[in-house]
Amino acid sequence: MTAATMPAHKRSRDEEDSLSMTTATTHPPQKRSKEEEDRLSMLTDDILLSILGRLNSRMVVRTSVLSTRWKHLPWLLPELTIDIKDFLPDPCPEPVEENHIDQAMVSLTKATRSFLANQHRESAVLNLDLRLYLINTFMCEIGSLVRDAVDGGLLKDFELAVLDKTDPRDCSDENMLQRAKEMDGFFSVYPSVPHCLTWLSLQNINFGNLDMHHVLFECCQELKHLSLYQCDTGFWSLFKIDAPSSKLCVLELIKCRFGRLEVVCLPKLEKLSWDVWVSEGVPLAFGSVPSLEELELSCGAICDQNAFKLSELLHGTTSIHTLTLDFQGEKLWVLPEMNQLCIAFNKLRELRVRGIFVEFDISWTSAFLVAAPSLEVLQIEVWEHPCDADDDREGSFSERRSPHWEMDFQDSKNLHLKELEFVGFKSLEEQFTFIRSILQRSPNLEKIVLKREEQCDYCDAFDVPSKFPKKDEQDMVARRIGDGIFSPQIIFDD
Repeated sequence: MTAATMPAHKRSRDEEDSLSMTTATTHPPQKRSKEEEDRLSMLTDDILLSILGRLNSRMVVRTSVLSTRWKHLPWLLPELTIDIKDFLPDPCPEPVEENHIDQAMVSLTKATRSFLANQHRESAVLNLDLRLYLINTFMCEIGSLVRDAVDGGLLKDFELAVLDKTDPRDCSDENMLQRAKEMDGFFSVYPSVPHCLTWLSLQNINFGNLDMHHVLFECCQELKHLSLYQCDTGFWSLFKIDAPSSKLCVLELIKCRFGRLEVVCLPKLEKLSWDVWVSEGVPLAFGSVPSLEELELSCGAICDQNAFKLSELLHGTTSIHTLTLDFQGEKLWVLPEMNQLCIAFNKLRELRVRGIFVEFDISWTSAFLVAAPSLEVLQIEVWEHPCDADDDREGSFSERRSPHWEMDFQDSKNLHLKELEFVGFKSLEEQFTFIRSILQRSPNLEKIVLKREEQCDYCDAFDVPSKFPKKDEQDMVARRIGDGIFSPQIIFDD
């Protein structure tokens, strides 16, 4: 949903802003031949609008000066994305400088005013996606523009991402509490705005002094997608979501410091993802979530975190078909179990077990296969990062110990398993053994995808050669996997 970043131009920022906000008195940046212009003029509005829909907001407004044929088109677009990144320098320094933010917010406010101006618009905006920084001097004007558009029937659905240039590690509780106060004040002054919000993304906000449930679920009654990055009610806090009338379909949590999240009732919730939590025990509990189909849990367990039974966390769910468990290269935060998972795994079709430390045994994941007889796609990812030095982990993470799940897998079969994807394949003996065990219990397996390890930007600095099979080794690897059993399609994705 983020608009593409506009390439740098030779004009100054002021010249570009003047050009982008002018519709009649400024000449286009590049002259087109008469033949080219006639060719474009022959296209219908819907085709031209489809072209404009692929440009960022700054470029869209500039097209209005190309010719009289294009002049009215920007105000016919049914969907608009106005992203602060399109008004920042390219490339943009990190961290973003205050003067750059102020200048960009001035341009973004002008663009918003232009797109929502009644004298320009010829049709309603079905969806406005607005991404900006929380600065009161600008939020007030933008709030009034959006409110007037909503009250006037000009704007139907509103998507809002409130960004923060502060690194989460440098964001104090005082700053986070202040941001919550400002966000609550914005919603209170412009009540029409939260009432039409369908998508909301917030960063670095502590609702400790406010009713977080009221702000997010009672004010935002039309909300379908909620993304929270380091937003909570304080460290180790308990947060309950009980919203039987909510339309929320997607809930994303990243580094939120809840001691426990209880989803008491969210009848429309289809997907929940939580990346990094701080809970000592089970971080999540479900009540009534009849529509929940996709669950993503990702965390590197730190010293204070204890392992828990996955079946306890999944209690109350009945419709999950896609599950992702990412251990981020640290110890497993799930306890050994198998039969207890059968109810929650009854409809499971796709399972991703990621971030398994490279020195760990991987055969324990077969317990999930026994509990999920209808599984169709299995992804296993082995974690090996050159940048993952032991001295960087001391004092933060628990000791890594290879899991030992003593279970009787018997002769269970996975008749529906069609695809196995192995990320971080290195031709190790234990990896061959694991893949062949999957082959033996999955007679209908059609495809095995072997991928090289996934590395981060820090890993690139180490310049460690990959252990993924080279081209001349891949035939041997394929023969070793399938020989004596059967040979599904084997794909090497490097």
